[in-house]
Amino acid sequence: MTIKQLQEALDEFASERDWGQFHSPKNLAMALSVEAAEIVELFQWTKEEDSYGLSADKLLALKEEIGDVMIYLTNLAGKFNIDPLEAALAKLQINKKKYPASLVKGKSAKYTEYGGG
Repeated sequence: MTIKQLQEALDEFASERDWGQFHSPKNLAMALSVEAAEIVELFQWTKEEDSYGLSADKLLALKEEIGDVMIYLTNLAGKFNIDPLEAALAKLQINKKKYPASLVKGKSAKYTEYGGG
């Protein structure tokens, strides 16, 4: 399935329920933030090393929350005719310039801390 097909399927889903009236950019951005926070909640209070080995229940919950994030992100992007995949690839190119491997390899500092970008 392409992003365009997903956007169409989501539009149809919302239309069948008359939910488009609630899908303003503001509401979609807020819902996206909430769903992203639900991903964070799955990892809250776990040790760093334990975050790699989720139980089957938590892995299922993570999958569902990632689905929610993708749905709200796709809906929000659709309001502005933005293809999220194209946006991500464009941002990757920007980040390659901000974070040249020769300067940041193995480091977690922000680009402003080492003079990149």
